[in-house]
Amino acid sequence: MTTDPFLQLIGQKQAIELLTQAVRQNRVAPAYLFVGPDGVGRSLAARCFIELLFSSFVAPQLISSIQNRLRQGNHPDLLWVQPTYQHQGQILTATEAAEKGLKRKAPPVIRLEQIRKITEFLSRPPLEAPRNLVVLEEAQTMAESAANALLKTLEEPGQATLILIAPSPESVLPTLVSRCQRIPFYRLDTQSLTQVLTQIGNQELLQHQAVLSIAAGSPGNAIASYKQLQEIPPELLQDLAKVPSSHRKALELAKKIDRDLDTEAQLWLVDYLQQSYWQECHEASIIKQLEQVRKFLLCYAQPRLVWECLLLSLCQNPPVRSY
Repeated sequence: MTTDPFLQLIGQKQAIELLTQAVRQNRVAPAYLFVGPDGVGRSLAARCFIELLFSSFVAPQLISSIQNRLRQGNHPDLLWVQPTYQHQGQILTATEAAEKGLKRKAPPVIRLEQIRKITEFLSRPPLEAPRNLVVLEEAQTMAESAANALLKTLEEPGQATLILIAPSPESVLPTLVSRCQRIPFYRLDTQSLTQVLTQIGNQELLQHQAVLSIAAGSPGNAIASYKQLQEIPPELLQDLAKVPSSHRKALELAKKIDRDLDTEAQLWLVDYLQQSYWQECHEASIIKQLEQVRKFLLCYAQPRLVWECLLLSLCQNPPVRSY
Protein backbone atom coordinates (compact mmCIF):
# COMPACT_ATOMS: atom_id res chain seq x y z
CA MET A 1 0.00 0.00 0.00
CA THR A 2 1.47 3.37 -1.06
CA THR A 3 1.51 6.52 1.01
CA ASP A 4 -0.95 9.21 -0.04
CA PRO A 5 1.19 12.17 -1.24
CA PHE A 6 -1.56 14.59 -0.17
CA LEU A 7 -0.94 13.78 3.51
CA GLN A 8 1.68 16.53 3.54
CA LEU A 9 -0.86 19.15 2.36
CA ILE A 10 -2.69 20.68 5.33
CA GLY A 11 -5.88 22.74 5.35
CA GLN A 12 -6.96 22.29 1.71
CA LYS A 13 -9.58 19.54 1.96
CA GLN A 14 -11.64 20.59 -1.07
CA ALA A 15 -8.64 20.78 -3.41
CA ILE A 16 -7.37 17.39 -2.23
CA GLU A 17 -10.77 15.79 -2.80
CA LEU A 18 -11.17 17.22 -6.32
CA LEU A 19 -7.69 16.20 -7.45
CA THR A 20 -7.77 12.76 -5.83
CA GLN A 21 -11.11 11.91 -7.42
CA ALA A 22 -9.87 13.07 -10.83
CA VAL A 23 -7.05 10.50 -10.67
CA ARG A 24 -9.15 7.71 -9.17
CA GLN A 25 -11.89 8.12 -11.77
CA ASN A 26 -9.39 8.62 -14.61
CA ARG A 27 -10.97 11.96 -15.44
CA VAL A 28 -7.93 14.21 -15.36
CA ALA A 29 -8.64 17.51 -17.12
CA PRO A 30 -6.43 18.93 -19.89
CA ALA A 31 -5.87 22.09 -17.84
CA TYR A 32 -6.31 23.25 -14.24
CA LEU A 33 -6.21 26.65 -12.61
CA PHE A 34 -5.06 26.50 -8.98
CA VAL A 35 -6.35 29.76 -7.48
CA GLY A 36 -5.78 31.18 -4.02
CA PRO A 37 -3.35 33.26 -1.95
CA ASP A 38 0.40 32.77 -2.18
CA GLY A 39 1.99 30.32 0.21
CA VAL A 40 -1.07 28.22 1.13
CA GLY A 41 0.00 25.05 -0.69
CA ARG A 42 -0.83 25.50 -4.37
CA SER A 43 2.60 24.45 -5.62
CA LEU A 44 2.78 21.63 -3.09
CA ALA A 45 -0.65 20.44 -4.24
CA ALA A 46 0.60 20.41 -7.85
CA ARG A 47 3.56 18.22 -6.84
CA CYS A 48 1.31 15.88 -4.85
CA PHE A 49 -1.15 15.63 -7.74
CA ILE A 50 1.59 14.82 -10.23
CA GLU A 51 3.10 12.24 -7.90
CA LEU A 52 -0.30 10.57 -7.43
CA LEU A 53 -1.01 10.63 -11.17
CA PHE A 54 2.36 9.27 -12.26
CA SER A 55 2.39 6.62 -9.52
CA SER A 56 -1.07 5.35 -10.42
CA PHE A 57 0.11 3.84 -13.69
CA VAL A 58 3.22 1.94 -12.62
CA ALA A 59 4.06 -1.19 -10.66
CA PRO A 60 4.36 -0.62 -6.87
CA GLN A 61 8.09 -1.33 -6.89
CA LEU A 62 8.66 1.64 -9.26
CA ILE A 63 6.78 4.25 -7.22
CA SER A 64 9.76 5.10 -5.02
CA SER A 65 11.89 5.80 -8.09
CA ILE A 66 9.22 8.12 -9.52
CA GLN A 67 8.92 9.99 -6.24
CA ASN A 68 12.67 10.56 -6.07
CA ARG A 69 12.87 11.81 -9.66
CA LEU A 70 9.98 14.21 -9.14
CA ARG A 71 11.59 15.62 -6.00
CA GLN A 72 14.90 16.04 -7.84
CA GLY A 73 13.13 17.75 -10.74
CA ASN A 74 14.44 15.43 -13.45
CA HIS A 75 11.37 13.48 -14.57
CA PRO A 76 11.28 13.55 -18.41
CA ASP A 77 7.51 14.10 -18.58
CA LEU A 78 7.34 17.10 -16.24
CA LEU A 79 8.15 20.73 -17.09
CA TRP A 80 7.99 23.25 -14.24
CA VAL A 81 7.92 26.90 -15.35
CA GLN A 82 8.64 29.86 -13.05
CA PRO A 83 8.72 33.61 -13.70
CA THR A 84 12.14 34.81 -14.77
CA TYR A 85 14.43 37.79 -15.11
CA GLN A 86 16.41 38.64 -18.23
CA HIS A 87 20.08 39.40 -17.64
CA GLN A 88 22.77 39.69 -20.31
CA GLY A 89 20.86 37.46 -22.70
CA GLN A 90 20.11 34.86 -20.03
CA ILE A 91 16.74 33.93 -18.55
CA LEU A 92 17.07 33.41 -14.79
CA THR A 93 14.60 32.31 -12.14
CA ALA A 94 14.41 34.27 -8.88
CA THR A 95 16.58 31.63 -7.19
CA GLU A 96 19.20 31.78 -9.95
CA ALA A 97 19.22 35.58 -9.86
CA ALA A 98 19.72 35.55 -6.07
CA GLU A 99 22.61 33.08 -6.40
CA LYS A 100 24.30 35.46 -8.84
CA GLY A 101 23.75 38.38 -6.48
CA LEU A 102 21.76 40.36 -9.03
CA LYS A 103 19.84 43.40 -7.83
CA ARG A 104 16.38 43.04 -9.32
CA LYS A 105 14.59 46.26 -10.22
CA ALA A 106 11.38 44.67 -11.50
CA PRO A 107 9.38 41.55 -10.59
CA PRO A 108 10.03 38.40 -12.65
CA VAL A 109 7.60 37.42 -15.42
CA ILE A 110 6.77 34.41 -17.56
CA ARG A 111 8.15 35.19 -20.99
CA LEU A 112 7.17 34.31 -24.52
CA GLU A 113 10.38 32.27 -24.84
CA GLN A 114 9.22 30.09 -21.96
CA ILE A 115 5.83 29.48 -23.59
CA ARG A 116 7.64 28.42 -26.75
CA LYS A 117 9.63 25.96 -24.66
CA ILE A 118 6.33 24.53 -23.38
CA THR A 119 5.09 24.11 -26.94
CA GLU A 120 8.29 22.31 -27.87
CA PHE A 121 8.07 20.09 -24.77
CA LEU A 122 4.50 19.07 -25.59
CA SER A 123 5.26 18.36 -29.23
CA ARG A 124 6.54 14.90 -28.26
CA PRO A 125 4.56 12.12 -26.54
CA PRO A 126 5.29 11.30 -22.87
CA LEU A 127 8.24 8.96 -22.39
CA GLU A 128 7.26 7.21 -19.15
CA ALA A 129 4.12 8.71 -17.62
CA PRO A 130 0.56 8.48 -18.96
CA ARG A 131 0.76 12.13 -20.01
CA ASN A 132 3.07 15.13 -20.01
CA LEU A 133 2.63 17.62 -17.16
CA VAL A 134 3.40 21.34 -17.28
CA VAL A 135 3.16 23.63 -14.24
CA LEU A 136 3.21 27.43 -14.60
CA GLU A 137 3.79 29.20 -11.31
CA GLU A 138 2.52 32.77 -10.99
CA ALA A 139 0.66 32.53 -14.27
CA GLN A 140 -0.66 36.07 -13.73
CA THR A 141 2.79 37.42 -14.64
CA MET A 142 2.42 36.42 -18.29
CA ALA A 143 2.45 39.29 -20.74
CA GLU A 144 -0.37 39.32 -23.29
CA SER A 145 1.86 37.89 -26.04
CA ALA A 146 2.86 34.97 -23.80
CA ALA A 147 -0.75 34.38 -22.72
CA ASN A 148 -1.95 34.32 -26.32
CA ALA A 149 0.75 31.84 -27.24
CA LEU A 150 -0.26 29.64 -24.31
CA LEU A 151 -3.90 29.82 -25.39
CA LYS A 152 -3.07 27.96 -28.59
CA THR A 153 -1.50 25.18 -26.52
CA LEU A 154 -4.53 25.00 -24.19
CA GLU A 155 -6.83 24.64 -27.18
CA GLU A 156 -4.95 21.52 -28.32
CA PRO A 157 -2.86 20.22 -25.40
CA GLY A 158 -2.55 16.74 -26.87
CA GLN A 159 -1.51 14.03 -24.43
CA ALA A 160 -0.85 16.51 -21.62
CA THR A 161 -2.20 18.40 -18.63
CA LEU A 162 -1.26 21.96 -17.76
CA ILE A 163 -1.55 23.45 -14.28
CA LEU A 164 -1.67 27.23 -13.99
CA ILE A 165 -1.10 28.69 -10.52
CA ALA A 166 -2.45 32.19 -9.85
CA PRO A 167 -3.93 34.25 -6.99
CA SER A 168 -7.38 34.60 -8.58
CA PRO A 169 -9.25 33.94 -11.85
CA GLU A 170 -9.40 37.71 -12.43
CA SER A 171 -5.59 37.90 -12.51
CA VAL A 172 -5.43 35.70 -15.63
CA LEU A 173 -6.86 36.35 -19.09
CA PRO A 174 -10.51 35.17 -19.29
CA THR A 175 -9.74 33.14 -22.41
CA LEU A 176 -7.25 31.08 -20.40
CA VAL A 177 -9.54 30.74 -17.39
CA SER A 178 -12.38 29.41 -19.55
CA ARG A 179 -10.23 26.47 -20.66
CA CYS A 180 -9.21 25.41 -17.16
CA GLN A 181 -10.90 23.56 -14.33
CA ARG A 182 -10.61 25.69 -11.22
CA ILE A 183 -9.24 24.24 -8.00
CA PRO A 184 -9.72 26.65 -5.05
CA PHE A 185 -7.22 27.14 -2.23
CA TYR A 186 -7.84 29.06 0.96
CA ARG A 187 -5.97 30.77 3.79
CA LEU A 188 -5.28 28.53 6.77
CA ASP A 189 -6.84 28.99 10.17
CA THR A 190 -4.57 29.60 13.16
CA GLN A 191 -4.44 25.94 14.16
CA SER A 192 -3.49 24.75 10.67
CA LEU A 193 -0.95 27.54 10.25
CA THR A 194 0.67 26.61 13.55
CA GLN A 195 0.70 22.94 12.55
CA VAL A 196 2.42 23.64 9.22
CA LEU A 197 5.08 25.96 10.65
CA THR A 198 5.82 23.53 13.48
CA GLN A 199 5.90 20.54 11.15
CA ILE A 200 8.50 22.11 8.87
CA GLY A 201 10.66 23.40 11.72
CA ASN A 202 9.71 27.08 11.63
CA GLN A 203 7.92 27.35 14.96
CA GLU A 204 10.08 30.35 15.95
CA LEU A 205 7.97 32.41 13.52
CA LEU A 206 5.03 32.00 15.86
CA GLN A 207 6.73 34.47 18.22
CA HIS A 208 6.72 37.29 15.63
CA GLN A 209 3.24 38.80 15.53
CA ALA A 210 4.11 41.27 12.75
CA VAL A 211 5.22 38.40 10.51
CA LEU A 212 2.05 36.41 11.25
CA SER A 213 -0.11 39.45 10.55
CA ILE A 214 1.52 39.96 7.16
CA ALA A 215 1.20 36.24 6.41
CA ALA A 216 -2.57 36.32 7.02
CA GLY A 217 -3.02 32.56 7.11
CA SER A 218 -0.29 31.72 4.60
CA PRO A 219 2.61 29.56 5.87
CA GLY A 220 4.66 30.31 2.77
CA ASN A 221 4.20 34.04 3.22
CA ALA A 222 5.11 33.73 6.89
CA ILE A 223 8.41 32.06 6.01
CA ALA A 224 9.17 34.52 3.20
CA SER A 225 8.24 37.46 5.42
CA TYR A 226 10.48 36.30 8.24
CA LYS A 227 13.35 35.89 5.80
CA GLN A 228 12.84 39.41 4.49
CA LEU A 229 12.71 40.74 8.02
CA GLN A 230 16.15 39.24 8.69
CA GLU A 231 17.64 40.73 5.51
CA ILE A 232 16.41 44.32 5.79
CA PRO A 233 18.74 46.60 7.81
CA PRO A 234 17.24 47.06 11.31
CA GLU A 235 18.12 50.76 11.30
CA LEU A 236 16.03 51.25 8.15
CA LEU A 237 13.00 49.66 9.77
CA GLN A 238 13.62 51.78 12.86
CA ASP A 239 13.71 54.98 10.78
CA LEU A 240 10.51 54.01 8.97
CA ALA A 241 8.70 53.20 12.22
CA LYS A 242 8.08 56.94 12.63
CA VAL A 243 7.11 59.67 10.20
CA PRO A 244 10.12 61.54 8.73
CA SER A 245 10.86 64.65 10.76
CA SER A 246 11.73 66.78 7.72
CA HIS A 247 11.58 66.85 3.94
CA ARG A 248 15.31 66.22 3.84
CA LYS A 249 14.93 63.13 6.04
CA ALA A 250 12.10 61.86 3.79
CA LEU A 251 14.27 62.21 0.68
CA GLU A 252 17.21 60.49 2.37
CA LEU A 253 15.02 57.57 3.42
CA ALA A 254 13.63 57.18 -0.09
CA LYS A 255 17.17 57.15 -1.49
CA LYS A 256 18.22 54.50 1.04
CA ILE A 257 15.24 52.26 0.24
CA ASP A 258 15.97 52.48 -3.48
CA ARG A 259 19.68 51.84 -2.98
CA ASP A 260 19.53 49.00 -0.47
CA LEU A 261 16.40 47.01 -1.38
CA ASP A 262 15.42 45.17 -4.53
CA THR A 263 11.82 45.20 -5.78
CA GLU A 264 10.80 42.08 -3.88
CA ALA A 265 12.05 43.55 -0.59
CA GLN A 266 10.34 46.88 -1.30
CA LEU A 267 7.02 45.11 -1.91
CA TRP A 268 7.45 43.30 1.41
CA LEU A 269 8.21 46.64 3.05
CA VAL A 270 4.84 47.93 1.82
CA ASP A 271 3.11 45.06 3.67
CA TYR A 272 5.20 45.67 6.78
CA LEU A 273 4.44 49.40 6.86
CA GLN A 274 0.74 48.79 6.32
CA GLN A 275 0.69 46.56 9.40
CA SER A 276 2.82 48.97 11.44
CA TYR A 277 0.94 52.16 10.58
CA TRP A 278 -2.44 50.50 11.01
CA GLN A 279 -1.53 49.33 14.49
CA GLU A 280 -0.23 52.79 15.34
CA CYS A 281 -3.02 55.05 14.04
CA HIS A 282 -5.79 53.07 12.28
CA GLU A 283 -5.91 55.55 9.38
CA ALA A 284 -7.28 54.04 6.18
CA SER A 285 -5.76 56.83 4.08
CA ILE A 286 -2.21 55.64 4.81
CA ILE A 287 -3.13 52.08 3.86
CA LYS A 288 -4.49 53.40 0.55
CA GLN A 289 -1.32 55.40 -0.05
CA LEU A 290 0.78 52.29 0.51
CA GLU A 291 -1.43 50.34 -1.89
CA GLN A 292 -0.63 53.00 -4.48
CA VAL A 293 3.07 52.47 -3.74
CA ARG A 294 2.63 48.75 -4.40
CA LYS A 295 0.78 49.45 -7.64
CA PHE A 296 3.47 51.82 -8.91
CA LEU A 297 6.29 49.42 -8.00
CA LEU A 298 4.56 46.61 -9.89
CA CYS A 299 4.12 48.93 -12.88
CA TYR A 300 7.89 49.53 -13.00
CA ALA A 301 7.75 53.16 -11.84
CA GLN A 302 11.04 54.62 -10.60
CA PRO A 303 11.19 53.28 -7.01
CA ARG A 304 13.02 56.24 -5.51
CA LEU A 305 10.42 58.66 -6.84
CA VAL A 306 7.58 56.45 -5.57
CA TRP A 307 8.99 56.39 -2.03
CA GLU A 308 9.80 60.12 -2.12
CA CYS A 309 6.16 60.92 -2.89
CA LEU A 310 4.91 58.70 -0.06
CA LEU A 311 7.35 59.89 2.60
CA LEU A 312 6.98 63.57 1.71
CA SER A 313 3.21 63.17 1.94
CA LEU A 314 3.51 61.57 5.39
CA CYS A 315 5.88 64.32 6.45
CA GLN A 316 3.38 67.01 5.44
CA ASN A 317 0.34 65.18 6.85
CA PRO A 318 1.55 63.05 9.74
CA PRO A 319 -0.88 60.43 11.04
CA VAL A 320 -2.34 60.82 14.52
CA ARG A 321 -1.37 57.95 16.82
CA SER A 322 -4.30 55.92 18.10
CA TYR A 323 -4.45 55.32 21.83
